[in-house]
Amino acid sequence: MVAPERLKSPRLRLFVALDLPEAVRAPLAEWTRAAFDLPDLRPVRPEALHVTLVFLGYQYERDVERIAAAAFSAPAPAFRLTAEDVTGVPRGRPRLFALGLVDAGGALGAWQQGLSDRLAALGVYEPEKRSFWPHVTLARAKRGRNTRGVEVPTLTAGLRRPFQTSEITLYRSTLRAQGAVYDPLAQGKKMPVH
Repeated sequence: MVAPERLKSPRLRLFVALDLPEAVRAPLAEWTRAAFDLPDLRPVRPEALHVTLVFLGYQYERDVERIAAAAFSAPAPAFRLTAEDVTGVPRGRPRLFALGLVDAGGALGAWQQGLSDRLAALGVYEPEKRSFWPHVTLARAKRGRNTRGVEVPTLTAGLRRPFQTSEITLYRSTLRAQGAVYDPLAQGKKMPVH
């Protein structure tokens, strides 16, 4: 029989993400503020720019350690990524605008698949039916606002330079009126460099 206090464990909204290096995040945040300074859109705050690897939804707080252990049982190599284009999602009437990333050699996609498999085996995640798309959400439509016809400026050459990162974090997402707030709960180990 399960102890009564375990049954009452609060639920947390969780996701695992690849963090952007500050040298990429700061100029991307600056470009985003200028590109999406529109009344119908809310740019994502600089500290919240990341690549979601798996969204776990609401999970019991008591399971956070098990989730982190499974998520980070494989160390992350340095993933080499390059910014592609900014896309409205879905295309006809975008609810968000995202920066697509090219995953050179497919290392991030392969690591994400392993992460998905580990968390599915743990019973806390149902893998997505669609293929993994590495991207950074830059702006979201405000509730009930029309974003048809929003023109996105071209990315600067500096933002199109390849970069590397291996920082993987398990986050708690708390929904607020002004946007979600992300708190790191655990970080993965990096693959040793030889």
